[in-house]
Amino acid sequence: MKIVGLHYRVLSGVLLALILSACASKKLEGSQQESTPTVEKAELQKRAAIRMQLAIGYYQQGQQKVALDEIRQALLVEPDLVDAYSVRALIFMDMGEKQLAEDNFQHALKLAPNNSDIANNYGWFLCNNGHEKQAMPYFERAIKDSSYPTPAKALNNAGVCSLRLKDLAAAEKYFLMGFREDPASLTINANLSKVYYDRGEYEKAKFYVNRVLKDEVYAADVLWLAIKVENKLGDQSAVSGLATQLRRRHPNSKEYLLFQRGAFDE
Repeated sequence: MKIVGLHYRVLSGVLLALILSACASKKLEGSQQESTPTVEKAELQKRAAIRMQLAIGYYQQGQQKVALDEIRQALLVEPDLVDAYSVRALIFMDMGEKQLAEDNFQHALKLAPNNSDIANNYGWFLCNNGHEKQAMPYFERAIKDSSYPTPAKALNNAGVCSLRLKDLAAAEKYFLMGFREDPASLTINANLSKVYYDRGEYEKAKFYVNRVLKDEVYAADVLWLAIKVENKLGDQSAVSGLATQLRRRHPNSKEYLLFQRGAFDE
């Protein structure tokens, strides 16, 4: 089963604050108490924020080159706009441009060293590029930030990275902490099931994978994990029912080919 990590593709609070600030400044534009430079600055912030909104929208639609151009336009207006570097790093990461992603993450962290979103995303970048040990402190930074609104994301990523380090105990710790933060997270439930399956604790593995299936998530890797769990528990009726789902929903998947071969332990 694929172990899944998370990063953001959403407009951050920093950008939202910029937009609100720009709107407030515009309302005061006619006031004699407002100096011209302040009004001009607010207008520039508004323009940069709009560019970033467009960039994020294009990024979410998979139009990476257009998103990069919008970010370039935003940086022409606001050269130190943190979110511009952060989002550009994510785009380059998805494009496989590792050095460009690294450069942009580093610049974003230099501008905002306490930004937990950036720390979590940079940790995930490191984890995916063979630097698992170096990634862990960045996840920890986000996890320990009491103001970070989505600690479950960093906890899940830390768990995945721990699995890649072959540290099953640490992975379990992070995933359980993530479960306490967000028990409805399908990703965390699936990853916990994978941990317990690998450890041979099949009843626990069944508990967590069933939570995913109850939400009517029938991805091929989830169904295959559930089949393997039931096979270990000796419930061939459950195996047959899950296999029917796998065949019906994912007949050309590698998981169904593995089932047909009886390759439960591969």
